[in-house]
Amino acid sequence: AVLMCRGKATQDFKGPDCRFVNFKKGEAVYVYYKLIGKSTELWAGSVGSDFGYFPKDLLEINHNYSNEELELPTDVSLICY
Repeated sequence: AVLMCRGKATQDFKGPDCRFVNFKKGEAVYVYYKLIGKSTELWAGSVGSDFGYFPKDLLEINHNYSNEELELPTDVSLICY
């Protein structure tokens, strides 16, 4: 995956299930995918060693790494174990 951008969480987030990544306000979030299709409000990325989906509205972008828009169809989903 190509690292697209880095942002800072503007508020705490706790996802509804394990496909989501949780974070606290002020934490650094690294974005790898911007989802297209039904879930355009979701991006996928990492916080520390955790990877998952999160609402893009909770991120304040402070650094762009790639201008290439890497979009993931929403029917590709992360598997919960």
